[in-house]
Amino acid sequence: MALDFAAGCFCHPQVRLQVQNVDKPLYRGTFHCFQSIVRQESILGLYKGIGSPMMGLTFINAIVFGVQGNTMRMLGCDTPLNQFLAGASAGAIQCVICCPMELAKTRMQMQGTGEKKSKKKMYKNSMDCLVRIYKKEGIRGINRGMVTTLVRETPGFGVYFLAYDVLTRSLGCEPEDPYMIPKLLFAGGMSGIASWLSTYPVDVIKSRLQADGVGGVNRYNGIMDCVRQSLQKEGWRVFTRGLTSTLLRAFPVNATTFATVTLFLMYMREGGECSIPDSEPPSVQLQPTSM
Repeated sequence: MALDFAAGCFCHPQVRLQVQNVDKPLYRGTFHCFQSIVRQESILGLYKGIGSPMMGLTFINAIVFGVQGNTMRMLGCDTPLNQFLAGASAGAIQCVICCPMELAKTRMQMQGTGEKKSKKKMYKNSMDCLVRIYKKEGIRGINRGMVTTLVRETPGFGVYFLAYDVLTRSLGCEPEDPYMIPKLLFAGGMSGIASWLSTYPVDVIKSRLQADGVGGVNRYNGIMDCVRQSLQKEGWRVFTRGLTSTLLRAFPVNATTFATVTLFLMYMREGGECSIPDSEPPSVQLQPTSM
């Protein structure tokens, strides 16, 4: 998911493992990939493509939590189904920014594989990457992988907010609970893991389509052709490539994100109650719905 922007070191191995050639694999697994990148490309190699997520992160967070909160208010009733629908709406809308951002990230991360200092760089940075793709392929090129991004993000964010809602209710995250923050961190982290597990196979296909053509050769004619070729050559395990690094990244990133947003909203609601006495009292249950 897009909120897992660039938890730096574990974001890079995910893409390399997802798109590596099965006939000539460079990496045996997550940690071997991690070690190889550091050894061959230095520690900075782990942060290739970080510029793109950093540029879009603020907008994506604003869109996701803003749309989710407003959708919940429109739906009226705070139910698990409405949490899923509100999250799915937020996930679909933020694809407009997420897809080009991840395209630039993927292309930058694939550039100079195994080289400490790339002899010939195709792209100077993330912005240059997008500009060059636009000049060569137009709007369609910038939005390469949009369909798979929509298929991943729409249900993914639905599961994301649904899981957080269910977990915070089950754990009893009350404001007076001395263990409220650890509970929020756990709920947020597990929500991120649940979201990735629900849509990870689609992410593998998305990464392969966005990385296709980096070496000047296009291997896939579309989504179904990519699925067919991947299954024929690598079997069903292809859909779990890079999963370990993704889950290692997902828990801390989403734990921090959800806990921070929930605590900030709680603080703002308390402040609003003091300054506007007639305003509606804040809900006791800490849910990411009144955003």
